[in-house]
Amino acid sequence: MKISFAAARPAGDHALVLVVPGKDRQSLAGLGAAKADVEQALARSRFEGEASAIVETFAAGTRLLVAGADAKPADAAEKLGGAIAARLQTSGESHAVIDLTGLGYDADAAARVGFAAALRSWRYDVYRTKLKDKQKPTLKEITIVGGGEGAAERFEARYAGVVKGVELTKELVTEPANIIYPETFVERVKKHAEGTGLEIEVLGQAEMAKLGMGALLGVAQGSVREPKLLVMKWNGGNPGETPVAFVGKGVTFDTGGISLKPGPGMEMMKWDMGGAGAVSGAMLALAARKAKANVVGICGLVENMPDGNAQRPGDVVTSMSGQTIEVLNTDAEGRLVLCDAITWTQATFKPNIIIDLATLTGAMVITLGHEYAGIFANDETLAKNLLKAADESGDKLWRQPLGEAYDRLIDSPIADMKNIGPREAGSITAAQFIQRFVDKGVAWAHLDIAGMAWGDKDKPTYGKGATGYGVRLLDQYIANTVER
Repeated sequence: MKISFAAARPAGDHALVLVVPGKDRQSLAGLGAAKADVEQALARSRFEGEASAIVETFAAGTRLLVAGADAKPADAAEKLGGAIAARLQTSGESHAVIDLTGLGYDADAAARVGFAAALRSWRYDVYRTKLKDKQKPTLKEITIVGGGEGAAERFEARYAGVVKGVELTKELVTEPANIIYPETFVERVKKHAEGTGLEIEVLGQAEMAKLGMGALLGVAQGSVREPKLLVMKWNGGNPGETPVAFVGKGVTFDTGGISLKPGPGMEMMKWDMGGAGAVSGAMLALAARKAKANVVGICGLVENMPDGNAQRPGDVVTSMSGQTIEVLNTDAEGRLVLCDAITWTQATFKPNIIIDLATLTGAMVITLGHEYAGIFANDETLAKNLLKAADESGDKLWRQPLGEAYDRLIDSPIADMKNIGPREAGSITAAQFIQRFVDKGVAWAHLDIAGMAWGDKDKPTYGKGATGYGVRLLDQYIANTVER
């Protein structure tokens, strides 16, 4: 999607979008003789200018959309851009003009209209070979008119790169597991990162075995797909400054292993790499917009399969940290991947801050549904900053507890710990497990995004399917705390 900005409406054929916040009809003043007909169409459609409401008609041969919006531009921007892009995507129109003249949109608000439109326009039709013409996207360009001076520059500097990152995450999460597995996940990230300056390294199975990553490799041993540790480095900050570390769970398909999941719905486990997808997208976004920060992204990439060589319930594995783990349930595999990835990250980069993301527990979905991801943190400042970034980015978070009483629930009678606790507090005991691998003095946050990587309903910035959750959150966190 091409997003452009202009001071006045361009010539040529296009659909025109006028914005009406509430009952204010000022934006209709320039319609001339057509104004009365348009107002009648609004009245008969019970249009009251509410956010995301759209009435469509024709005026002087032009397709005209009147879109409602919140009274405050900052609140209206993304709903407006997303609603217009969704409405016109397969309309037959190739160009739409959104006129914000006189509505008080500053440069950032106008840029966010374009940002949301670009995000909402993403589709992945690679495997659709029989789409009817009316089902195919036609909208190729959106021009935003009348926003604050510098909107184009603001879009390019702050949002265009984030669009690329979110699109990468959506692509990785959408692809089926026969296409995206550890090796091809790495290849896809490399392809998208070309020319951005993002540095990429990869550890293979032999290298991880030499390092003693028995927890991660135990998950992978039932699959014919070799595991990978994907390492992405962006050095846009002060030379030598300690990087912030993002760590992502990348289980490219999760059958549950020997602790096999039920068959119905198992196809959705292609997105059990949503944490790694978010980390990869965030790293691309930071590189694409040349963020003034040093950040590393590490993704533990495995496939969890029930092969004859697969890990068994009751096995004991030794993690890279030297701590031993009794594996009582092979479907609690994400924490086994994360613990070794976090240990390696600490040994290699000595970060002061680690943020991990994982589609970790079904219990998190039961707790928060599909509106919030859960955040667990050992540091109040880190938690506060992430919650602030969540509010600003729209990738919402809700704080969850940690505590000694929960930690005792994962003590094992034969090893240092077991990989599951009792049925209750499942998301919390999973977080407690990960915390055991965080070095003293490191500020750490665990984001359980199980309910957020995939959506069954359309939202302002994505359609049903992959949401791209986490990219905007991590990008905003870096913008607020490192680049300020």
